[in-house]
Amino acid sequence: MTQSPPSQTCPPEFIELATEMAEASAAVIRRYFRQSVAVDDKADQSPVTIADRETEAALRSVIAERMPNHGVIGEEQATTNPDAEYVWVLDPIDGTKRFITGNPLFGTLIALLHNSRPILGVIDMPMLSERWIGAKGRPSTFISAAGTSEAHTRPCPGLDHAALASTSPEMFEGGNEDAFERVRKAAKLTQYGGDCYSYGLLASGFTDVVIEAGLGTYDYMALAAVIEGAGGIITDWDGKALDLDSDGRVLAAGDTACHMEALKHLSGN
Repeated sequence: MTQSPPSQTCPPEFIELATEMAEASAAVIRRYFRQSVAVDDKADQSPVTIADRETEAALRSVIAERMPNHGVIGEEQATTNPDAEYVWVLDPIDGTKRFITGNPLFGTLIALLHNSRPILGVIDMPMLSERWIGAKGRPSTFISAAGTSEAHTRPCPGLDHAALASTSPEMFEGGNEDAFERVRKAAKLTQYGGDCYSYGLLASGFTDVVIEAGLGTYDYMALAAVIEGAGGIITDWDGKALDLDSDGRVLAAGDTACHMEALKHLSGN
C-alpha cells in the first residue's frame, strides 16, 4: 500500500478563501433548488443545469478576484492555467441527479492542489447547512448549525464489522463488478446513494468504507484532505495516492485495517 507523500501545511488564507467560495456557491444553489430548471444532457449523457453552470461561475469569480494566478479545473468550464503552482479543482454540484429530483443529498466539492498534490478540500452540503473542511497540517473540521467540531473517523477491525457506502452499483458496470462484489459480500452492511455525503459521514465516524469507480478528477480531489485530516485513508484501488492521473476508482476507509482488507478483496487476493 502506498501512503500519500508529505506535503506542506495549508496556509490559513486559503482555508478562509475556500470557506468564502462555499458560501458563494451555496447561495446560488439555494436559489435554484426545487425550482423548475431546464436539464441538458452532456456528451457523456450526465445531466447539467443552469445551477451547475452558475455555481461554477461563482466559484471561479472568487478565485479570479482573490488569486488570479491560480489555475482552475472545473466540471463545467474549460481548464485554466493548469501548470500553476496552485490549482483549484471544482465540482459545483456533486450529485446533479439528486438536485434535479429534489433530493437534498448533493454537495459542492472544492479542492486546492499545491504542485499537483491536494492540500485543501471542502465537502459542502448546501441544503443541509453542513460542511467538512480538510487542510494539510490541521485536523478536519465539521461545521453545522450546532457549531464547529473536529471530524474523526472511527476504528473498525475488519469488513465484517464495516458499514460500506457507494453511490450506485451501476458505477461498477464494465469490468469492476466482481471486485466490488467481493468487498460488498465481506462487509456487514451496504448502503447506496450518498455521492460526496458518504465521504463526509466517513470522516465523522458514521461510515467505515466508501468504494466507487468512474469518478472524475473533480469528484475525488476534495475528498483526500478531508478524509486524511480526520484520521482515515483514501487511495485508488491499487493503494496509490490519488492525483490528477488517477483512474477514478476510489477506496476510502476510516481504519487502516479495513482499508487493507478491502484492497485485498478488490485485487482478488
